[in-house]
Amino acid sequence: MSRLTLLRPLAAALLLASSAGMAAQTPSTSNYDPLQTFAPYVYPQSANAYRASSGMPGPLFWQNHADYQIKASLDPDTRKLTGEEIITYTNHSPDDLDVLWLQVEQNRYRKDARGAFADEAFPTEFTDGEHIASVAIEGASGTLQKAEWVISDTRMQVRLPQPLKAHDGKLRLHISYSYTVPGEFGGRTDVNPSKNGDIFEIAQWYPRMCVYDDLRGWTTDPYLNNEFYLEYGDYDYSVTVPWNMIVVGAGELLNPQDVLTKTELQRLEQARHSDATVMIRSPEEVNDPATRPKQSGTLTWHFRIQNSRDAVFGASKAYVWDAARINLPNGKTALAESAYPVESAGNGAWGRATEYVKASTEYFSKQWYPYPYTVAINEAGSAGGMEYPSITFDAKEAKGSDLHALIAHEIGHTWFPMIVGTDERRNAWMDEGFNTFIDVYEADQFNHGEYAPKRDPEYAPGGGNPADEIVKVLTDPDAPALLSRADQVQEKYRHPVTYFKSAYGLILLREQIIGPERFDPAFRKYIQTWAYKHPGPSDFFRFMESETGEDLGWFWRGWYQHNWQLDMAVQKVTAVDGDWRKGAQVTVANLNKLVMPATLEVVYTDGSKQDIRLPVETWMQHRSYTIRADGNKPVKSVTIDPRHLIPDVDRSNNTFTVK
Repeated sequence: MSRLTLLRPLAAALLLASSAGMAAQTPSTSNYDPLQTFAPYVYPQSANAYRASSGMPGPLFWQNHADYQIKASLDPDTRKLTGEEIITYTNHSPDDLDVLWLQVEQNRYRKDARGAFADEAFPTEFTDGEHIASVAIEGASGTLQKAEWVISDTRMQVRLPQPLKAHDGKLRLHISYSYTVPGEFGGRTDVNPSKNGDIFEIAQWYPRMCVYDDLRGWTTDPYLNNEFYLEYGDYDYSVTVPWNMIVVGAGELLNPQDVLTKTELQRLEQARHSDATVMIRSPEEVNDPATRPKQSGTLTWHFRIQNSRDAVFGASKAYVWDAARINLPNGKTALAESAYPVESAGNGAWGRATEYVKASTEYFSKQWYPYPYTVAINEAGSAGGMEYPSITFDAKEAKGSDLHALIAHEIGHTWFPMIVGTDERRNAWMDEGFNTFIDVYEADQFNHGEYAPKRDPEYAPGGGNPADEIVKVLTDPDAPALLSRADQVQEKYRHPVTYFKSAYGLILLREQIIGPERFDPAFRKYIQTWAYKHPGPSDFFRFMESETGEDLGWFWRGWYQHNWQLDMAVQKVTAVDGDWRKGAQVTVANLNKLVMPATLEVVYTDGSKQDIRLPVETWMQHRSYTIRADGNKPVKSVTIDPRHLIPDVDRSNNTFTVK
């Protein structure tokens, strides 16, 4: 084909485009470049044999495993916890390991801890941290061999006498340790007073394995307060406390006959078959010695939780305790429980806590993925709200809608990150934001919308329309991008970005970009596929694209990688050929880097309306575009996004009124 033949169709196409008037002149105020917004997206992590381009685990995906046997005792007078643990660690990786890394997070309370200098407010209470008495490796013959260890801040390196073999090598690590329980909730654990005795919220209470994965090898980030990244395994643990204390712990209580009275056992059995809350230990019984099976010495509470990434417990002689049945898919059940001081009792407060955890667990199980544990426990103390597998620490002062939102959010963390085990230390938005997202719909469902819509500070900080509220984040030049490392996000941005922007991003995907009919099955399959595994951002991005059939690189780039702004405008409205009976020509423009699908509302002079849906592909080649609206009557006005469903930063240019 000759050069002249090639040029003729090109020239004809250029002439047609300019004469048709479909692509309007670029506004002088536009900051939008289609080639930048729609450029091929480069994922943070590359696809390989471990993590496939579909967002699924690859054919060579592996994950290490850690089982724990722990025996601990708590002395409430001295606040000292002493423990012995055996960690059975299995190395499924392709690498021989000559050292093991563990987290010793009680060192967060030392005065020289790195975390003490990372927070905006310097702590007011310190302890002397974690005391490691001994570390030994159990060989294949069962003999113990002392191991060398070195502690650096909240990490401990154990140097192995022989490397742990790749591809299913296994060892047993024996550790003796102790520490003083802090009184200040500087990390995720504390002791706090109540009318009838101290409440101990015990977390980060045992040395635990760091994750070794295919993304970073050993993940040894120091604990600066941005939560956790943990291996999965089975936990068998015992806690010895004074006779008059109640212990609520993660997982199933294995020896109820040893630590409960016959009356309490009967009430618990009743609760297992009751949708209404059953009182196990009433406010009037809290100080009654008869509610304990013995009146001196100690009691040992024995628990087990399987396929979990952590285990924690609460202990107090001040607990009121109630419970009810949770109805799960496929006819299964679990037990909802609440433990709280008498000051928190009453139907306006914690008297409804079990109702809240029951309802939210049932909703999340039906909507997304079945709840995997035998119990779901709310424990009341000074922790504002903190989640663990099958148990949460929640504020004892919370009431009404605030308590419902708190409990739903914290038990919602069962799905993110307890089931889908993301790295909270690096990617907190995949934990807090995803959980806040599912909370939004739970609030709509609970008791016919009793507390709906969800408008706590984690979702809409100012209490208004989320699309308008997020503009405060998008227009803040100092606001970090979602793909920022969690430890770098200042406290002032933690909720607006990590919770709110991440959650609202999924709202946009579900309701505006993809639609529930494609989003919901994909999101459910994402949870199912990555249950008890460790996905990263790229895995989520690839998975949602593959499952929903959408190239979403433009959204990952603008919403997650950057903090780009959206500014859409209606610039001009005219009659076709000067005759409204032939329809209207509406010129719309995208003036900033972010794009979104949007609805264009045409209002006619007789009061009737017409909606036109603009897909994101409108902006793949154009900065502004003229759309033909079919109609046969005069137009009064045209508005883009009339219901404020997308985060437009400047709504002054969203409506064009025909003069």
